[in-house]
Amino acid sequence: MNRIALVVSDVDGTLLTKDKILTEGAIGAVRKLHEAGIGFTIISSRPTVGMRFLVEPLQLKLPFGAFNGSCIVGPDLQSIEQHTIPSSAAQRGIDLLDQFGTDVWLFTSDLWLARDESGHYVPLERRAIRSEPTVVADFTAYVSLACKIVGSSADAAMLETLETTMQEALGGQATAVRSQSYYLDITPPGLNKGTFVAAMAKRLGLPREAIATIGDMQNDLPMFAASGVAIAMGNATDDVKKAATHVTSSNQEEGFARAIEMILRS
Repeated sequence: MNRIALVVSDVDGTLLTKDKILTEGAIGAVRKLHEAGIGFTIISSRPTVGMRFLVEPLQLKLPFGAFNGSCIVGPDLQSIEQHTIPSSAAQRGIDLLDQFGTDVWLFTSDLWLARDESGHYVPLERRAIRSEPTVVADFTAYVSLACKIVGSSADAAMLETLETTMQEALGGQATAVRSQSYYLDITPPGLNKGTFVAAMAKRLGLPREAIATIGDMQNDLPMFAASGVAIAMGNATDDVKKAATHVTSSNQEEGFARAIEMILRS
């Protein structure tokens, strides 16, 4: 393993347990990175508000990424770079999610909008991002402000099929990828976790080989490709593991902390 100068980690399914808990083991692992002079930051499909609770315990000093990398935020939670989905693509995405029967949410830079607060995954998202949805009858007034659109469903096989259908329907107008087996995210075009890693490399003057990334889902694949070391969680799907250079244990077994130990031993 090459000498690492920066670690970029996914949040859900990686840094946090399935119950959205940041363990003492994870906090301690990041502390060791700081002590070793290795930079650390996070990237997630979450909105900015859903990541603020991590800033203090992880002592984040570097910019981090929200909305799968289409938003770059400073540790003071001030936006450094923000992009939205083109209105036509946003509306097409909403229409297709409705056709497939998913529960649809729209996120602006500061709002989580839902048409039904009794949706199956609303309690999980509420707990995850520590924020309440704003209930609206329809999304028309907010389509031009969309930073992320989510289709949620317990039918994982259907969402996998829909991912491909959505990508074909939107073409280069937006990015469509699953961030969880039950979430399909639509985000601005040309921006992903890989472009965030590239932006951090440029900001810090680091070669690709000096960056390690840790993740578990399909939306983590672009950042794996943009880094010298890619560590997949034990709970990752087989295709994600195959794209990684290393595999750690699951997020229920302190897999993140073990991944950091791998890096520190290199």
